Amino acid sequence: MTLADPRAFVGAEPYYARYRPWYPDGLFTELADRFDLDGTQHALDLGCGPGTVALPLAPLVAEVIAVDPAPGMLEQGRLLAADRSVHNVRWQHGDSSALLGMDLPPLDLCVMAKAFHWMDRDQVLADLDQLTTPRAGVVVVSAGPPGSTPLPAWAPVVADIRAAYLGTARRAGRGFYPEPQEQFRDTLARSAFSQVTLASWDHLVVRSVEELVGLQFSNSYSTPVQLGNRRDAFERDLRQALLDHDRSGRYEETIRTEALIAIRP
Repeated sequence: MTLADPRAFVGAEPYYARYRPWYPDGLFTELADRFDLDGTQHALDLGCGPGTVALPLAPLVAEVIAVDPAPGMLEQGRLLAADRSVHNVRWQHGDSSALLGMDLPPLDLCVMAKAFHWMDRDQVLADLDQLTTPRAGVVVVSAGPPGSTPLPAWAPVVADIRAAYLGTARRAGRGFYPEPQEQFRDTLARSAFSQVTLASWDHLVVRSVEELVGLQFSNSYSTPVQLGNRRDAFERDLRQALLDHDRSGRYEETIRTEALIAIRP
């Protein structure tokens, strides 16, 4: 499978840019330390979305090539880059199946976040073996294996409303979410980048009702496009259910960020 079908996130892009949490500063400090980032390297953010990795990584390297198959995500990234005065990110439309044809410079680092689960992971890692410098690394950032992080108390409330409108199967655009059958660490361990270490961070996020509703519209399985003319009713019912669950209007979640850092032996 290639990077996520660009249609999966149509309509979700501004919500993704606004409501998805950013990664902790500790992740980028870890990358700088592990790979001696000194402003001279070239890094690839594959499946970049609106630049959640690319933008914080940019000050540490000479250039970030930020690749995504969804034009709307790239446009959000350009807007955020302009707002933050970040000028060394190359926003490139492309797909993970075509890495070898992208005319990329020798890469010192490749970071993949949530998009890694959509890819032909073995092929991508084989291609990166050809495209990276000898001391380069591949970093996969996620929330950890499915089920490894406790769900917040409000999660069942959201799930019930979503199921009422969209069914219980986890959708992804016109199809369904492909749950990986193998843990990412095992996939990395049999690649050229077989020396794998784990770093992790936990941080508390507190959201309002508006932010929690906006977060749902950022997901490939509950975009405004999927909801269509039921979008307003979905939002109304979700707001009411959340307030019935907790009248304070403050919804806490402890977010786990895990980075699998893989290098050649």
